[in-house]
Amino acid sequence: MDRDPGDDRELPDGNPSPGGDGNLGPGRHSTRRGRSLMSWMQRSARRYNPFGGTSGRGSSHSSQHSHQSDIIHIQRPLHRADEIAPTSRDEPMFEVTDDHDDAFTDEGMSATDPMEQTGSEDRITRVCTGDDWVPRHHSRPNELSQDTQPIPGPSTSSHSVEHLRQSQQLIDKQARASSGSLNPVGGAARSQSTEPTEDPHTMTSLGKPLHRLTEKQKKKLFFIEALRTRYKVDYDKVQPIPYIKDKLYCVDKVYVEGGFEFMPTEQVTRGSGSWERLESYKSLFSDRRIQSVRRIFEGEPGYGKTTVTLQLAYDWCNRVEGSPMRDVEVLIILRMRQLSGIRSIYRAIEVYLLGSDPRVEEADIAAIIRESRSAVVILDGYDEYPDQHSRRETDVQRILKLDLFASTPVILTTRYLPDYLAPITRRVRLTGFDEIARDEYIRKAVVGEDKIALSIIKARLKENPVLEDLCQVPLVFVMFAHIAHENQDFQNFKSVTEFFRYMIRCFHEHLKNKSKELNTVRYSIDENEHAALDKLAFLAISQENQQITWSRDGMCKQLGQDFYETYLALGIFVEEEVVSYNSSREVEVRFYHKLFCEWYAAHHIVYILSQPGQSVSLDKLFRHMKPEDVQYVYRFACGLNRDVGSSIIQYLRGSRGTFQFRILCLLEKSGDAEGTLVSVRSLCSGTVTIKGGDNRLLQRSTVQLLDIAATRGILVSSLHLDQCFSKFDVTNACIVLKSGLRLTNLKTVKVLRVTGRFRETVSDSKGIEVSREELLGLFRTCETLKEIRFEGREFLLPHSVPAEMIPPTLKTRNIMVSYEDRRGTIHQLNWDDGQWQTTTNEPSLRIPQEELDQQWALEELARLTTDGILVSSLHLEQCFSKFDVTNACIVLKSGLRLTILKTVKVLRVTGRIRETVGDCKGIEVTRLELLGLFQKCETLKEIRFEGREFLLPHSVPAEMIPPTLKTRNIMVSYEDGRGMIHQLNWDDGQWQTTTNEPAFRISQEELDQQWALEELARLSTDGIHVSCLHLDRCFSKFDVTNACIVLTSGLRLTNLKTVKVLHVGGFTGTGTIPSRIEVTREELLGLLQTCETLEEIRFVGREYHLPLSVPAELIPPTMKTTNIKVSYERDREHGVIHQLNWDDGQWQTTTSEPALRIPQEVMDQQWALEELARLSTDGIPVSCLHLDQCFSKFDATNACIVLTSALRVTNLKTVKVLHVGGFTGTGTIPSDIEVTREELLGLLQTCETLEEIRFEGLEYFLPLSIQAERMPPTLKTRNIKVSYERYREHGVVHQLNWDDGQWQHQITVDGSVRVDIFQGKLDQQWGKKELAVLSTAGVSINRLYLHRSFSNITDNTQSIILTSGCTIPVLHTVRELRISYTDVDLEVFLRILAYTKECTKITWIIFEYCNVPDEVDAKLIPHLLKQRGLKVYWFPKTGEEYILDLGAGNWKKWRRQYGRD
Repeated sequence: MDRDPGDDRELPDGNPSPGGDGNLGPGRHSTRRGRSLMSWMQRSARRYNPFGGTSGRGSSHSSQHSHQSDIIHIQRPLHRADEIAPTSRDEPMFEVTDDHDDAFTDEGMSATDPMEQTGSEDRITRVCTGDDWVPRHHSRPNELSQDTQPIPGPSTSSHSVEHLRQSQQLIDKQARASSGSLNPVGGAARSQSTEPTEDPHTMTSLGKPLHRLTEKQKKKLFFIEALRTRYKVDYDKVQPIPYIKDKLYCVDKVYVEGGFEFMPTEQVTRGSGSWERLESYKSLFSDRRIQSVRRIFEGEPGYGKTTVTLQLAYDWCNRVEGSPMRDVEVLIILRMRQLSGIRSIYRAIEVYLLGSDPRVEEADIAAIIRESRSAVVILDGYDEYPDQHSRRETDVQRILKLDLFASTPVILTTRYLPDYLAPITRRVRLTGFDEIARDEYIRKAVVGEDKIALSIIKARLKENPVLEDLCQVPLVFVMFAHIAHENQDFQNFKSVTEFFRYMIRCFHEHLKNKSKELNTVRYSIDENEHAALDKLAFLAISQENQQITWSRDGMCKQLGQDFYETYLALGIFVEEEVVSYNSSREVEVRFYHKLFCEWYAAHHIVYILSQPGQSVSLDKLFRHMKPEDVQYVYRFACGLNRDVGSSIIQYLRGSRGTFQFRILCLLEKSGDAEGTLVSVRSLCSGTVTIKGGDNRLLQRSTVQLLDIAATRGILVSSLHLDQCFSKFDVTNACIVLKSGLRLTNLKTVKVLRVTGRFRETVSDSKGIEVSREELLGLFRTCETLKEIRFEGREFLLPHSVPAEMIPPTLKTRNIMVSYEDRRGTIHQLNWDDGQWQTTTNEPSLRIPQEELDQQWALEELARLTTDGILVSSLHLEQCFSKFDVTNACIVLKSGLRLTILKTVKVLRVTGRIRETVGDCKGIEVTRLELLGLFQKCETLKEIRFEGREFLLPHSVPAEMIPPTLKTRNIMVSYEDGRGMIHQLNWDDGQWQTTTNEPAFRISQEELDQQWALEELARLSTDGIHVSCLHLDRCFSKFDVTNACIVLTSGLRLTNLKTVKVLHVGGFTGTGTIPSRIEVTREELLGLLQTCETLEEIRFVGREYHLPLSVPAELIPPTMKTTNIKVSYERDREHGVIHQLNWDDGQWQTTTSEPALRIPQEVMDQQWALEELARLSTDGIPVSCLHLDQCFSKFDATNACIVLTSALRVTNLKTVKVLHVGGFTGTGTIPSDIEVTREELLGLLQTCETLEEIRFEGLEYFLPLSIQAERMPPTLKTRNIKVSYERYREHGVVHQLNWDDGQWQHQITVDGSVRVDIFQGKLDQQWGKKELAVLSTAGVSINRLYLHRSFSNITDNTQSIILTSGCTIPVLHTVRELRISYTDVDLEVFLRILAYTKECTKITWIIFEYCNVPDEVDAKLIPHLLKQRGLKVYWFPKTGEEYILDLGAGNWKKWRRQYGRD
């Protein structure tokens, strides 16, 4: 065969070029994959003959006319093979397109077809099929070689090391070609020794010759082509079955769609809301119901999340018709598990998708995405993202919050929802394989059109109901289908454990058979010997944060090289090459599926629990293994060992809601379904309930038990679907739950009860419609069904079922169908005419605010009226608007009209309480409306209005009242929300108040105040006493001249004659205190004289300032006689209540020994000082004076405390306990405050009644000791308790000993503590003292934190030297040493390691924001530290995290989930 002259050239990396076949599309296999894109362009250009034809392989035209302008418009080969017409292999194979990128168009170039700019002789012939310009290919783009026929599957394994290496090599080849050679995005000439000079007019996919591209366009071209190259390697390497590693297929050949559902809500919700079915993955961008720039794909392991992303990548690379990716210009797909430590999304794209090419940098990537006409970003596997809980914000977190890529569609795949989601996020979930998808997969991948083989596989699945749930997982079903088809001895499995054991055996048998072939590797590992793997798997899933991957070297070290290679060949292990942040490559290993990890972990649990003589706490063993997360660990363990199974089932008895799951575990333990039939029958003899609030595990367990019951013919007495019913799938004859689970086997259910939610909120207002077809299909499916009940306003059942639609068999069976709507109305379906009959006498109805609820209620009311059924009560709940007199109907706030009221006996109209300003507008009911309403309701006996929202007429003139109304004597009442009930008197049309001495509150809202004044005036006119009038933060002053209270709104309160108690409430909480309100003596006395019936007045609030006294001569004699109780409470926290004494006009404190707190606010301090002065003057002891972060110093000269505001506390004579509180939390620590010996002694002497003084806070530093001779004898005699607690985390309280002036120490914690030492000298001295105390007491110190305080290590490495010169000796109780903000050179670093060697308990050393040596000679690191497992971390200011490899002496990137957080 003739060869192209350029076919023997060396590629830039030195590898010989593959053959120059004309079919060089990217869909070819690995023999084509090593070819550089540039070589492809050049060879294709030479094969084109510009003089009117195509040149053959040996044609001389290739050399004769190499100087001509061969214009080739390069575009990637198009999509699906069936859309491409085969042609001669010598014809051109490039697409010509008229697309242009406006963002990258040269100013001087026309946006027309670039072919127009050259001569007509330079045009390329176009091939047109349909609406697209496409190339002609000799073969299909993704055609498999004939000798390798696919065994398709719906799932994909991660890319092997070899596959990723191929992708990276290809990208690197293109990158190296840029330095001195022509390349896809560059215009530099290739070296003469390797390639002929490229024609400058060669066209690109941007529609321009290469030499006319701008630098931006070149980068964009390379970027897109590099993405396509990378994705192609990914989607061409699908491995459906673990142990068949030599057959890897294109994803499009094996992809079978499972189920997709979405949550149709306006706001993202984390609950178990209603889910609706999505037709296909192709609807993800076109379906308007989930249109958003943020979408979440949820799915459990093995449900195909990654496979969907690969299919989308295939669609994008090949522009598949009908795919949402067809018109996307840029597609970014990142595997989240690879992004450890990478905060920039652009850096991640550069590292993982572009390789080592230097031409496209982060800024270029950002510009390309930003300026592209359409871009989509897919972040695959958020649940595996190492930095999802990082305290430092990453670009991924910014994307979720819409702070980045705000207008770019982003898809996130995950097992669970992130902590934060933007409100516009739409949720889509994968529900796995239903029966249709399973059939499609079997036909497509296993048996083809062999219907007999298809029926055999389906029968084998039905014979194994215990596998029904497991085979919902596409990845597991693939293995089941192939094993069931290939093994003639396939058996019926009595448990999942049996199936899994059988499947593992098949893996090993396949490997053994393969090893017998010539020139193959021999594997000799016993399939039953895997104890080390069992332990590794158990440790992986028993952690709080489960470990999902391991390093290859670490796993080989733990398991052994031979064992590792055997399980890699089995397909149980999967390798993946990961590019680290610094572009180094590492190989990580994981299980093919989590089920394998659970299988081997269960073996280790069995080993632990079956050891003789050992008592193991199951609570501790399963502490981080919840059944809903790892249900098969429990089930496998029960199936592997009967005795262990008994222990686990007994353990599960202590957990609520695990009854069904315990039966499944019992089924595994017995290994025989007959052994558990007693339990299944016991469960089915009562009511089997599936609740909407149950976790998915419990629902699944119940569904599996129903499957077993149906298979064994066990009757289910009653099945109750409690708030979990979604719909009946007529096509598949099954009930779909809101969780996505399906009930397919209902043949033995006798009674089905379906209850819904009460739907009290607007978000729940969408009902569940049950159509006629669904209802009839449900009856047909449940063969033994005798009764079905729907309960709840959530359901919308058909108004009737046409008689012609009812099969005769259903009429014969006479199934009882009832619907109770939670209003007390029960409807029963009549099979004779298909109509509903109401069976409830005098039901009650409630009409809420939601419009859909109102529609349902109106239909219900119309039906009851038509049937002549009385409605005992009709409740209009916050929905009444007015009564339309003209049309004789009630108008609701939604605009709906209530016209049928003939059968209503009691009408209850409730409104809002109107606590807020927005609710201030009232609803006025006129006399005409009220009378018209009575006349419309013929059977009405009572009407009640409740709420301050309504404004009823003050009276109804007697002449307006029809005689019929007086005769009927309808009870009309109005409760205004203040505890007062008014009833209309039909004789005179006046309201009578039925409440004695009502109490009401006047708030700050002006309209509320207006209503209250009218109400008060009415009560005053009627002479009705008001038990209590509460002015809630609305009192302004008392106008002595006009004898009225002026409110904050300016309104005046004049009718106070009948008020018995007046409560003036003010500010008592936190925040900004209102302006000061001073009540003078004249105002107070005038207020008391105005209220004739007043018995008590209370002022409560920090804004009120009453007179310090009332001179006796100003007090009228009548005041003394009436003895009105006047009290004043400034702050309830203080506990001080003052009461006015009418004999002398002085205030008496009714509280003994109040407590006062002085905060940081200046005004608060002023009021507190006045309070303290008054108490001191009255000689009232203060039980505790708390200076809350406001102490500055003690002025010994003036014998007073100076506060941070410069105010002075002088009245300390009556204080019993002084609490000086400081900083004890997080944040910036205040400046140091030193309390000298003189200040401390002076403070103690000033407070004559002082019994105790406490200092708490990191900012306070008391003297290290007080010389005994300087202590006054009086202080020793008083024995005042002086304590000092620097930081509660330290767990040390110091107390002064008056005998010697030294501090005694008390340990206040039972467990471990942490000690922080900062840079101040006093701080370091006290820190050293506390360390000595804790070390002597043997208290474990979790962390010793030297914050800017570390200096060096002594020469003998026995002590740490602090910046103040203090030294810390070797401590044997410290577990972690953390040093921050210090430069550490190599010598000091080695000294720290030597010091750590002496401190035997230290396990971690952390250098935080420090400069440390780049590497350390491993020989200088003490071997003892390596044996001890010491971990040394380095957190530089740049945000990365590193761990020191003690064996090699260099720093490695650290992934937080593997280390200590």
